[in-house]
Amino acid sequence: MSVDVVINSKSSEDVIALLEDKQLIELHKEKSNNNFSVGDIYLGRIKKVMPGLNAAFVDVGYNKDAFLHYLDLGANFGSLNKYVQAVISNNHKTSSLKNFKFEEEINKDGKIAEQLSSNQYALVQIAKEPISTKGPRLSSEISIAGRYMVLVPFSDRISVSQKIRNHEEKDRLKRLIKSIRPEGFGVIVRTVAVNKKVADLHADLSELMKKWDTCFTRLQTAKPPHRVLGEISRSSAMLRDLLNKDFNHIYVDDLDTKKELVSYISSIAPGKEKMVKGYRRDVPIFEYFGIEKQIKSLFGMNVTMKSGAYLVIEHTEALHVVDVNSGQRSRSKDNQEQNAFDVNLESAAEVAGN
Repeated sequence: MSVDVVINSKSSEDVIALLEDKQLIELHKEKSNNNFSVGDIYLGRIKKVMPGLNAAFVDVGYNKDAFLHYLDLGANFGSLNKYVQAVISNNHKTSSLKNFKFEEEINKDGKIAEQLSSNQYALVQIAKEPISTKGPRLSSEISIAGRYMVLVPFSDRISVSQKIRNHEEKDRLKRLIKSIRPEGFGVIVRTVAVNKKVADLHADLSELMKKWDTCFTRLQTAKPPHRVLGEISRSSAMLRDLLNKDFNHIYVDDLDTKKELVSYISSIAPGKEKMVKGYRRDVPIFEYFGIEKQIKSLFGMNVTMKSGAYLVIEHTEALHVVDVNSGQRSRSKDNQEQNAFDVNLESAAEVAGN
């Protein structure tokens, strides 16, 4: 199996297509200069506490206030809030959590008004980007993602991806992380960490700690709303999460994006920079690779299946609606119940992309 990434850079957005054996399996769109990407960390200001929703609206600089539910505060919100207020008031002068006294975990059945009040400063992370008329969805369970692991401040838990099935490898990774993990920080080990040496893991952890240091430094002088740590671009994030031996080429039609990707790959997978290829033909890049045709087929309202049954897909503000129609299959000699079962089974596979 070969995996290719094709990136179409436009003035307003980057469109990223992931192909397996030339078949489109993922499509991502990222607005250019998007200041509200998933993973971005902001110092926000609580605008309004809503006890009826058990949530709060937070000003992070977007034209619509962002939404923070009590369940998204995280068990260690008390420690995070204490740390943020101490840094802002200059009472905590280091990014280290070694001597920082943690608060008790908050009650999972608690009330938002017990933790937040209007005009309070809060460190939050974008969990869901703005869509339509809604502002971003927020979380205060801060995490910083790297190539091999995710750093979780105010935690002491080490967990390993469930996709790693080998118990000996899981134990090895846990032991290694335990030996290098800074006090006060939890770590989630990603699937791509399998069989990696301690030097690789330590280098990745060091980069994540540098990002936390940056967050601390900016927090000292920040006034809300202020972004204190930005996530990498969507294209770089995809490579961070997916890059493996199956990757063949990365085609991109923009020089600046190409330079960014080459630089990023050199940092996470030295020697593989040559897989990034510039595209300069007159034919649009998505048309040349047959992606435009696949998009029109996949994202149309009607999807016809091999049996003659078809789906009608409509998008509303809150959800996607999938209507299953038996079509030509309804003329089958099989009984109605068997027909319905077979059509639903085929439709489930089609919707899941199998």
